[in-house]
Amino acid sequence: MNPLSDRLSLGFSSIGHFYSHFFMLLYPTAVIALESVFSAPYHELIGLMFLGNLMFGLCAIPAGYLGDRWSATGMMVVFFLGTGAMSILTGFANSLFQIAAGLTAIGFFAAIYHPVGIAWVVRHVANRGKALGINGVFGSLGVGSAPLIAALLADFGSWRLAFILPGIICVATGLLLAFGVWRGWIEKDTKKAAAAPAETSRKDMQRGALALAITVCCSGLIYQATSFALPKLFENRLGSGDALFGVGLLVSAIYFCSGGAQIAGGWLADRFNKKRVYVTAWIIQIPFLIIVASIDSWLLFPVSVVMVLSNTIAVPTENALFARFTPPAWRGTAFGVKFLLTLGVSAGAVPLLAWVYSATGDFTWLFLILGGLAATAFAAALLLPAGEGEPAPELAPEPAE
Repeated sequence: MNPLSDRLSLGFSSIGHFYSHFFMLLYPTAVIALESVFSAPYHELIGLMFLGNLMFGLCAIPAGYLGDRWSATGMMVVFFLGTGAMSILTGFANSLFQIAAGLTAIGFFAAIYHPVGIAWVVRHVANRGKALGINGVFGSLGVGSAPLIAALLADFGSWRLAFILPGIICVATGLLLAFGVWRGWIEKDTKKAAAAPAETSRKDMQRGALALAITVCCSGLIYQATSFALPKLFENRLGSGDALFGVGLLVSAIYFCSGGAQIAGGWLADRFNKKRVYVTAWIIQIPFLIIVASIDSWLLFPVSVVMVLSNTIAVPTENALFARFTPPAWRGTAFGVKFLLTLGVSAGAVPLLAWVYSATGDFTWLFLILGGLAATAFAAALLLPAGEGEPAPELAPEPAE
C-alpha cells in the first residue's frame, strides 16, 4: 500500500475525468462562432464531430486492455499528452477537413480516460460510490466548464484560442503526471494484479451485464445529445443576442449543478439498493425530456436542470453496478466495453441532432425521441438482478499492476 500514490492516482484520475469531457464538449459551443467564419450552416458544421465521438467510443476497449495489461499510469500520461496536443493542433486548423481531423484525433486520445481512469478509481478505493461520486463531480465540472470557457474565449479572443489554451494546460498536466511517476510518487502499475474473487454469481453477472448493456447505450445517447443540443436550444428559444457568453453561462450552470448530483448519487449508491436508485433515476428522466421538447419560456432553464440532474445522478450507481457484474482481473477491459457501448452509440447523437435540426429547424422531435429511449432504459433496468444493491464490503485494494 502507498497512500500517497493512491491519493495522487485518484487526483489525476479526477482531473482526467474533467479533461475528457471538457475537450469533447468545446466544439458544440465554439461551432456557433464558426457559422460566420466558414459560411456554413449549423447542421453541416456540427456533423464534423461525428468521427471524433465515434473514436471516443471505439477506442475504449483497446485502451482498457492496455491499461490492464501494460500500465494504467502510462496510459493516463498518453491521454493527457495526446488529448492536449491534438486540441492545440485543432486550434490551428484552416479548413473544415482539418477541423474534422483534429476533432477525430481528440476523440482518439480522450477515449483512454473512461476505461482506464474509472477502473483506476475502483482499484484504489473501498467506498466505491463515494469515490465515483467525487470523480463524477470532476466530469460534470468538465462538461459545465466547456461551453462557458469556449464561449468566453471565442467572444473575447477567437475560436482558435478555445482549443489552444486548454490544450497547453492539458499537456502540462501530462508532464506533471509523468514527473510524479518518474519520482516514484505514483506507482507505475506495471505488474499484473493478483486475482480477486468475483462479487456475484456468474448467472447474475450475465443477466446484469445484459440489462446494463441496454441502459448504458440509452444513457450515453441521451447525455451526449442533450449536452450537444443545449447551447443551440437556448440560443433559439431564449434568445441570447449575438454573444455566446450568455448561452455558455446557462449551459455551464446546468452542468455545474449536475456535479452535486454526482455526489448525491454516490451517497445513494453506498447506502441504498442500487437497483432501486438506478430505476428511480430513469423514471424521473422520462417526463422532463418530454417537457423540454416543447417548452420555450424561461421555465426551459429549470426544467433542463432537472432533466440533466436525473441523468447524472445515476452515473455513480451505474458504474458501481458495472464493477459488481465484471471480473476484477479484467475490469479495465470491461469498462472499455461499457464505454464502447456508451460512447460509441452516443456518437449517433451527432447525426441524429443534425438530421432533426436540418429537417425541422428545432429540437422538439429530438427530445421526444430521447424520452422514448429513457422509457426503454427504464424497462431494461427492471431486469437487473435483485439484491445487488447492498453496500459492497470494504475490500482491500488490489496490488498495483
